[in-house]
Amino acid sequence: MLRVHFTTDDIARVRVAAAPDPLWEIANSVQALVGEDGPLMFGDWRRLVRPRLRPEHGLLTTLLPPRGYSPDFLTPDPGGGAEAGLEGAVDTVLSTPRTVLRRDLTRFAASPRRSRAPLSGIGALAEGEREALSRLGTALHDYHRQALAPFWPHIRAQVDADRAVRVRAVLKGGTEGLLASFRPVLRWRPPVLEADYPVDRELHLGGRGLLLQPSFFCFRRPVTLAASDLPPVLVYPIQHTLGWARPRNASEVGRPTGLGALIGRTRAAILQEAVTGRTTGELSLRLGISGAAVSQHTAVLRRAGLLLSVRRSRHVLHTITPAGLALLEGAASV
Repeated sequence: MLRVHFTTDDIARVRVAAAPDPLWEIANSVQALVGEDGPLMFGDWRRLVRPRLRPEHGLLTTLLPPRGYSPDFLTPDPGGGAEAGLEGAVDTVLSTPRTVLRRDLTRFAASPRRSRAPLSGIGALAEGEREALSRLGTALHDYHRQALAPFWPHIRAQVDADRAVRVRAVLKGGTEGLLASFRPVLRWRPPVLEADYPVDRELHLGGRGLLLQPSFFCFRRPVTLAASDLPPVLVYPIQHTLGWARPRNASEVGRPTGLGALIGRTRAAILQEAVTGRTTGELSLRLGISGAAVSQHTAVLRRAGLLLSVRRSRHVLHTITPAGLALLEGAASV
């Protein structure tokens, strides 16, 4: 059982990450890849990705076993959070102080539940040798490219959908409502947040607050860092759409269906993005169209009562209306 203890200050400092964290997704997905949990959710993905693994990825499968301790330095707080991107996140890992590398890898080597994979190269990594760190950086980048990048739009969309749920919970019930919205994975019994966990753990936030990080590849139970002196983060699993990694029939690719056939694929995509709120610039980048085209489409959706546009400083924020959400939900259920 994991028990996270909050103070009044911690309640005021709860945050939900705005995007999937690439390092947590690497860590959780490596563990999912070498394990067999969640066959309905991850089975298709495993069958596609396992043939793509290369010898250099063995360093990651060694450091990230499906059970037991994994080194904390592989999932640091990059300062900018998940928005720092893969490049910045990997740079943070590779700049880990040698004292931290030694601490984490010594703990990893002594972990009784560590996989029995050989630890070749771990000593050089613990000493911060340049060549060993370079191999780790290459493994992280290449694994992400092979196993995650092809699916990243869907991963991001699922995390965005979860964030929309959390936003609604905050608007309805504040931080208390947010923490209560994670049931049954997390159970809020003020002032303690409980979760099933492989070991008994008491985490006292002590006024530092808590970052709640949604993760696509986290499965069933949340994950947190082992070292108590690191910024507190709780990585939690999100809901999935079954069959998300299943290859589609070539004749179906690019064919407008459902809502897209009704209002057009671009406007349907804008509605889906607007569930979490997007600026004109963000919509332009995510959909690959010009800002002028975005403005034209949002004007049509706004006149139809499906979208609300509000100026915030130098930006216009587009959010979906209840009528627009009902249209999306109705299309999804068909």
